[in-house]
Amino acid sequence: MLIKSDFEVQQPPDKVWEFFEDVPGVAACLPGAELTDDLGEDRYAGRVGIRMGPVRLEFAGKAHVRERDDDARRIVIDASGSDRKNRGSAEMTVVAQLSPGSGGGTRVAVDQDLQISGAAAQYGRGMISDVTSVLMKQFATNMQQRIDAVERGESTAHLDGGQASGFAIGLRAAQLALMRVFRRFFLPYDPTPASSRAPSRGGV
Repeated sequence: MLIKSDFEVQQPPDKVWEFFEDVPGVAACLPGAELTDDLGEDRYAGRVGIRMGPVRLEFAGKAHVRERDDDARRIVIDASGSDRKNRGSAEMTVVAQLSPGSGGGTRVAVDQDLQISGAAAQYGRGMISDVTSVLMKQFATNMQQRIDAVERGESTAHLDGGQASGFAIGLRAAQLALMRVFRRFFLPYDPTPASSRAPSRGGV
């Protein structure tokens, strides 16, 4: 499944792109994620823990920076992993594209091509998209804090992505699901076939 999202960071594109080159620093912004080893040549080992409903998944795997385009400010990362209790696996390609945002900031567009099997797959696209939306919002906030700290010359050792709280994520995901239901029933009917509509990006 392809999940699209975007967010803004109140720092100029050059500063944000410089931060994106620090893969361990970027990983530290994602709730529940931790890099465990630098394997060299833009390859890393790590783990991600997240709770979806009653199921807590802990994936261990590897990530590879497949492409880094400094001129276009575009980065492509391939990642894959398996749940430690053998309840499923996931493969994902992440494409992040930076562009000038509002007020001198930076817009970060993220496409995630995700293939998931096992326990997490039972929740379907809607739930997974909602959880991803919540995580990306937390990721953007954490990134802003880390870049600001670097700009002030402060240590970032005390800053990390934190835990991917099952309650907080579940609550926000439920709110997003209710919003989808209300839109479906109360927005004007659009007779245009879904396949012919222009794709839209899900904001966070």
